[in-house]
Amino acid sequence: MSSQQKTHNLGYPRIGERRELKKATEAYWQGKLSQDELKAVGKQLRQTNWEKQRDAGIDLIPCNDFSFYDQMLDMSCLLGNIPERFQGEHSNDTFDLQFKIARGVQETKDKSSPCSPSGFASEMTKWFDTNYHFIVPEFTKESTFQVLSTKVFDEFAEAKALGINAKPVLIGPLTYLTLGKVQDAKNPDFNRFELIDKLLPVYETVLARLAEEGAEWVQIDEPVLALDLSNEQRAILKESYARLANASGAAKLIVASYFGELRENLADFLALPVDGLHFDADRGYAEIDSVLANFPKDKILSLGVVDGRNIWINDFSRSLQILNKATTTVGPESLWVAPSCSLLHTPITLKNEPKLDTELTSWLAFANEKLDEIASLRNLLVDSDSNQDKLAKNISAHQSHSNSKRIHNPEVAQRLAAVKDPDYERDSTFAARQKAQQEKLDLPLFPTTTIGSFPQTKAVRSARARFKKGELNAEQYDQFLKEETKRCVEFQDNIGIDMPVHGEFERNDMVEFFGEQLDGFTFTKNGWVQSYGSRYVKPPVIFGDVSRPSAMTTYWSEYAQSLTKRPMKGMLTGPITILQWSFVRNDQPRELTTRQIALAIRDEVADLERIGIAAIQIDEPAIREGLPLRRSDWAAYLDWAVKAFRLSSCCVRDDTQIHTHMCYSEFNDIIDSIAALDADVITIETSRSNMELLDAFVGFQYPNEIGPGIYDIHSPRIPGIQEMEKLMHKASALLPIRNLWVNPDCGLKTRNWAEVEPALRNMVACAESLRENATVESAEMATTT
Repeated sequence: MSSQQKTHNLGYPRIGERRELKKATEAYWQGKLSQDELKAVGKQLRQTNWEKQRDAGIDLIPCNDFSFYDQMLDMSCLLGNIPERFQGEHSNDTFDLQFKIARGVQETKDKSSPCSPSGFASEMTKWFDTNYHFIVPEFTKESTFQVLSTKVFDEFAEAKALGINAKPVLIGPLTYLTLGKVQDAKNPDFNRFELIDKLLPVYETVLARLAEEGAEWVQIDEPVLALDLSNEQRAILKESYARLANASGAAKLIVASYFGELRENLADFLALPVDGLHFDADRGYAEIDSVLANFPKDKILSLGVVDGRNIWINDFSRSLQILNKATTTVGPESLWVAPSCSLLHTPITLKNEPKLDTELTSWLAFANEKLDEIASLRNLLVDSDSNQDKLAKNISAHQSHSNSKRIHNPEVAQRLAAVKDPDYERDSTFAARQKAQQEKLDLPLFPTTTIGSFPQTKAVRSARARFKKGELNAEQYDQFLKEETKRCVEFQDNIGIDMPVHGEFERNDMVEFFGEQLDGFTFTKNGWVQSYGSRYVKPPVIFGDVSRPSAMTTYWSEYAQSLTKRPMKGMLTGPITILQWSFVRNDQPRELTTRQIALAIRDEVADLERIGIAAIQIDEPAIREGLPLRRSDWAAYLDWAVKAFRLSSCCVRDDTQIHTHMCYSEFNDIIDSIAALDADVITIETSRSNMELLDAFVGFQYPNEIGPGIYDIHSPRIPGIQEMEKLMHKASALLPIRNLWVNPDCGLKTRNWAEVEPALRNMVACAESLRENATVESAEMATTT
């Protein structure tokens, strides 16, 4: 090993600069591309990604960080951990199997089919506190494991053939077991950690084979080390790596922690019997001195000084201070310079952003630029004199940012200072508001609604693109959107949706749409990041103080309301979700930025009520994901998050109904804070969890109205009426029926009309059946009395 610091990357975006992976994957699902053609796209993307990293000066380049859907799902396939309902869907070929597990299998009339009628998709949830979703591993007491997929070996061989010094990446056994869930009807209380003795031999086999095939290093990710761990989990950590270190043969192991401080887990982390340790020096900044003071002399230290989660340029002066101290402590030959985590969470390159102005661009770094930062920091360590121009340029960019007049707006600060306690409160209790809303809205039992968006068809996307290119003028585009909105509202009226929505055809994304109309935001053209599967988003960039120059949604809400006599629901994105799903400025506390956004949304709520919109939904799917990873840090976050929602919503009359929506969250730990939002109606995702997520609301005796989603919109499956009724019967057995709504899990933007129309007709039929049964039961009770 050379006597200078090395560079190291933990992972790279897999999607392609032009979203090649999305386009190819969706074409494959539609039967327009063969499996071999899809695999060829993946192979080309991997080669491009590896060569980019090599050319940027990265010494150890990851492989197996690429995925056609999700790396956690890939790990399940590698370990042979296939849910029982999909066991008949593969013959040692996991390529199509991964999509079936992630997306579900449509019911068939052939009852002998292994996936009929219960081929529902595996649960999906957020990857720690990011907006990336992973497919949750499922465990039973009888779970067995075997090496099933060859993906990691194939991709290592691919890289090797290209002359790439590839480092295979695996999800560690503790993280894999911790993030999975028991799905065992016979043994629901089974302790999944008891599976460790079955699981470790497969890891040992994988590591031994990678060593035999020439892997010098293997990266094992254990991000759960940033969480609160039990004694049992810490014991599993020690046992696992005592065994894996012996099984790795000639391959060296580096265990990667990221996303936060290690705190009480730090000693166990430093004691792991492996060859290298990666530490997140960005989010774990407060622990750097402790890490260096106690770092073992016989290990490699990888320091993640470049933020892999946000897009602001690195502060070279600060990073060099850390790296120089580390060099003195562990020696240059034992130090690697790295990003804090995988670069999966950032866009690929600023090269494709010609519309961003020069000043703003100088403040930003996407994945490729972060690779350059890593190499530059290493070069500054090795030969600072020859690289002073890079340091000077970095210092100048930071000074430009600090001194820019684009950042601060005195009027926003003055308005925030004027906020008082009554601004966070509704006028009356929920009971009084519910009565006023029932009188005004006159809704039936089990009222039906949707979460907001309707299919963004090829025609909608094409019209938007043509408008942006100037091929449609404003009047033509407006007329097109009105026709789409009218069709959507008429469809809902015809099938009997009680509270329709306008469909959101004018919106590109639920956060981007609002950010485009708020001061303090800017946008990228190609700044895509993966949310889940083939779903990519372009997060807005919050660079300055936020305010609302004018109304954002009233035009379309007012038009949609004119098309129906039913109460049209106004659709807004909440302040926490706008914050979480944006790249947020890092020069002030996130709480302050959130309150600025909340005041902007408050103005929009007031305007919607003013034009006669009787129900307003403020979506907050990101409240749970915004939780700090450590429970001891939750209270402070939840306090300001709840206040932000209330600041945005508590400006309406009692008879105006405030809705909110949350999806793919574990609600149990924050149910009191969800109740504190005091929304009149909350809709949640529950279909994939088979109503399991409803338990938190039942145990808490949630007082307000709730819509437990009964239609999984993230899967192409069309659920039947009986399937939906079964879920609602579970809900109605647990909660007062007068408080229950019937709705999908989430917005319908990503589905097509051929799926949506029959699914929503089934949903309305389900609600009608529920009402009929409730009427019969009520009549029978009256007769008995």
